[in-house]
Amino acid sequence: MNNSFTNAARLLGAGLRALLVLTLVTGVVYPLAVTGVAQGLFGDKANGSEIESDGKVVGSALIGQRYDLPLRDGGETPAPDLKWFQPRPSNGLGSNTVNTQYKLILSGATNRSADNAELIRWVKDAKAAVIKDNSTATYKVKPSDVPADAVTSSGSGLDPHISPEYAKLQAHRVAARNHLHLEQVNKLVAAHTDGRILGFIGEPRVNVLKLNIALKELTTR
Repeated sequence: MNNSFTNAARLLGAGLRALLVLTLVTGVVYPLAVTGVAQGLFGDKANGSEIESDGKVVGSALIGQRYDLPLRDGGETPAPDLKWFQPRPSNGLGSNTVNTQYKLILSGATNRSADNAELIRWVKDAKAAVIKDNSTATYKVKPSDVPADAVTSSGSGLDPHISPEYAKLQAHRVAARNHLHLEQVNKLVAAHTDGRILGFIGEPRVNVLKLNIALKELTTR
């Protein structure tokens, strides 16, 4: 009887000691070590690739965002602020009942086929808006000038990049709205165009947030 009790107590004590050691190693030491390495070697990425402007965090290099005017009374969707470069569509295209405006609760694509009537209508409406919004007194956008990323969302619906072609199409409108020379705006686009990764992976792209921060700095000089 005493031997059975002693053995049980010994096993219980060994189990508790193992639990304590494993809790410290996997719950404290390992997370702290990984966090320390991440902060030391990849601090920017570990903290969400945050982007700062005027000493404040204004977004992430990995997540798209919109640049809209304040929502009007009675309105459901704010109008885009056309003095800024605009991202890929997020409302309707690449959205669902939860994610409609680059919200991070849920991401995903429309999962609609290319011949889906609703998707075709969205694309046509988006294309008409791109032509209307980006045409100026001296520059008229042709339907053939509108790139695919101007009228469709990304697979996640959260892509922070647009194509250089879409950025250049917007440059005329941005220059006119901010009273800048087109050459100045085109230089900003060129300076913020990232090439293919390792020279062959992906496509050239422009981070809209970084481009708009540079535009803000240019207009406030």
